[in-house]
Amino acid sequence: MIGLAAFGVGIACIVRAHLGVAPWDVFHQGASDHIGLSIGVMIEIVGVLLLLLWIPLRQRFGIGTILNALEIGFVVDLVLPHLHRTDRLVPRWGLLIGGMLVIAVGSGLYIGSGLGAGPRDGLMVGLNQRFGWSIQRSRTTVEICALVAGAALGGSVGAGTLIFALGIGPLAQRTLHLFRLPPLPGLENAPAVH
Repeated sequence: MIGLAAFGVGIACIVRAHLGVAPWDVFHQGASDHIGLSIGVMIEIVGVLLLLLWIPLRQRFGIGTILNALEIGFVVDLVLPHLHRTDRLVPRWGLLIGGMLVIAVGSGLYIGSGLGAGPRDGLMVGLNQRFGWSIQRSRTTVEICALVAGAALGGSVGAGTLIFALGIGPLAQRTLHLFRLPPLPGLENAPAVH
């Protein structure tokens, strides 16, 4: 729960920085502009729909999967109105970099708990387990695909978007290894994350 809340806070920070949102949020923002829903609600809807892509990757749902699909969007909509708006560049870069770090830690906490990856991270973990891709390569590939789709929908892209797309993979790989817990009894033979 703490990892998922941190992820939502990180997204809100990046959105408020106005330097370009994270690739998935380019997609969420573009879709929300077309449909007329908040970015948090769009995060929840897309999360539920992405679970369909888990079928060919043979990913298993956990309580963390469901919580991710619901909690992150809720936290974004809860936190975003309370973050101070500024035109000053240094605080905006601080929000961007801080948001990225908080998202990386949040990813490591909730994926490392072993209670089920979130819909977007399930794609990353599924690519890792199915094709042997590193977490870094898997995450970066998924982020770039979301970015292209979001830009086509009119989501805002900026320098922060590129920094996030290229940086979150290495950061998530490090925090996942830092926070990963041993498998639950009976799951010792589950595929390892490389």
